[in-house]
Amino acid sequence: MRFSAMRHAFLRWRICPAALLATFFALAGCGYHTAGQAAKLPSDVHTIAIPMFENRTPGYRIEQTLTSAVVREFTSRTNYRIANQSSSDADATLRGAVISAYISPLTYDSTTGRTSSALVTVTLRVTLTGRDGKVLFQNQNYNFRQQYEVSREVSSFFREESPALERLSRDFARTLVSNILENY
Repeated sequence: MRFSAMRHAFLRWRICPAALLATFFALAGCGYHTAGQAAKLPSDVHTIAIPMFENRTPGYRIEQTLTSAVVREFTSRTNYRIANQSSSDADATLRGAVISAYISPLTYDSTTGRTSSALVTVTLRVTLTGRDGKVLFQNQNYNFRQQYEVSREVSSFFREESPALERLSRDFARTLVSNILENY
């Protein structure tokens, strides 16, 4: 009886490392890869022109904030050369348009009745076209939202919608560049 218990423990010890090794090899091919390896743009694209996005809203300078965030994201995450305006030298051109931008109240202060938090919502259209006019990437309905708190103190009041728009722009730029590189 004692011998069979020892034999069972020995077999379990030998099977366990084999199972761990098999699991390791199965997980080694699970699809993880380093950044930049999933680029789906044509290999002849080296320079991308990103002219200022078009602003179809009454929002002041919103297109500048969004365009600069996209340029920063492309510059920091990719090896593409970025041109700030349309050029015949560019291999591709990324054009964007801000379709709508609005702020809506989310919550109210029960004692004063004033807005205590709000939501910035921006809708954009983006198209990346190659030098030959072929559409490489397109999304006609990007929707991004960013919530912010409204300051209650009049003495320390500042407009929080601009920092919220900055955060929204960074989120949009990260998503856009990822989508273009992964060709969603």
